Amino acid sequence: MSDIIRRDPRAEWIARNRLHPLHAAMQPAQHSWMGPNGVIRKNPHGIGFIGPNGIKRIDRSGAQQGGATKRSAAVEVQLPLHQVPQPAFYISVVPDMVGGRLSSHDRDLLGLAHQLAGKDGAVLAVVFGEHKENAFATAGVDRLLVLEGDEFSGYAPEQRVQGLRAVDNQFNPRHWLLPDSRSGGGELGRRFAAALGERPATRVWQVKDQECIGRAGAGLQDLARPVARLILAAAECAEPVSETRHEALPVELSTAVARSLSRIEDLGAVAVDPAAIPMAEAEFIFSGGNGVKDWGLFHRTAEALGATEGASRVAVDDGFMARDRQVGASGTWVTARVYVAVGISGAIQHLQGIGACDKVVAINLDPGCDMIKRADLSVIGESAEILQALIDAVEAYRTEAKRDAA
Repeated sequence: MSDIIRRDPRAEWIARNRLHPLHAAMQPAQHSWMGPNGVIRKNPHGIGFIGPNGIKRIDRSGAQQGGATKRSAAVEVQLPLHQVPQPAFYISVVPDMVGGRLSSHDRDLLGLAHQLAGKDGAVLAVVFGEHKENAFATAGVDRLLVLEGDEFSGYAPEQRVQGLRAVDNQFNPRHWLLPDSRSGGGELGRRFAAALGERPATRVWQVKDQECIGRAGAGLQDLARPVARLILAAAECAEPVSETRHEALPVELSTAVARSLSRIEDLGAVAVDPAAIPMAEAEFIFSGGNGVKDWGLFHRTAEALGATEGASRVAVDDGFMARDRQVGASGTWVTARVYVAVGISGAIQHLQGIGACDKVVAINLDPGCDMIKRADLSVIGESAEILQALIDAVEAYRTEAKRDAA
């Protein structure tokens, strides 16, 4: 027998091609080795690789890929608990809580508050009215103060300023942080600063070396000033908290909030046509792709759900939707709270465009497509049957609601 070691070109090609189904089987069992400089290197493509924050990032075994292999239950990672039994001071944060939940802007603000608090301080989140958020602990909240009451509901900036002044008198925070946004934080922060008689730092995108750096000159220049007590921060002002778990202990005010005679009358929300909402500002997007065969049913479902319509590039190129409805890297990058993808396989450009969406729901026939892997909730089946079931469910819910109201 010859001692010549013969190569297997096909096996070598499979070992190089990470998209091949046999790629994982061709990989060596070695997960770490010493590099030429003496540094231990790890294989990030190995099965079960654990990242620096304790989260399993990549799994090439197929257990989580939605293919023929059955999905395995996700292992919950227990993050280290950050506790501040006796805070030396407080950093107060007033999130926008659009829709009753923390937005990405709010989470960036909590990350900045966590930096300012350090080890001795505690982050105090002040929330008005009822909320639907259950992830305050992982967002970096050490203390949670909920100001409930009808006087805080709707558009009531004057009454909310009274509530913030009561919090300021009791807890005396070292810093106040509010989002400099159009969702209410920018206006509330400026009203609160006027009530306190302090000059706020606005449009702040970085706090470093005891200085606030904010945008000025129509966003073309940076303005640096000493760290103010009241900071109105822009989006992406800091990295959100992701590697620690906080207590989020509930606290209460020791005194009642004084009622102010409002000079503004809130007439309630104004109905807006979802089709008139720009894609980049839509909170609920119902998007269709090549898998949609009945576009009339698709439009009826979007109307029943009250969602803004979107589409993949294939659907736009085929003429089923207008070009301004295209979602993706070559279309519009969206930041919806809920994104429903109907019959969209999930090209890389489309996945890039929905990367900032909070919750993604996928309706598709192919359980192994990339959109199913990206989705938080997947429905496998014929789109026409599922859409009709959605319409029936919405109509039944509204009929029951009308019956209960009567």
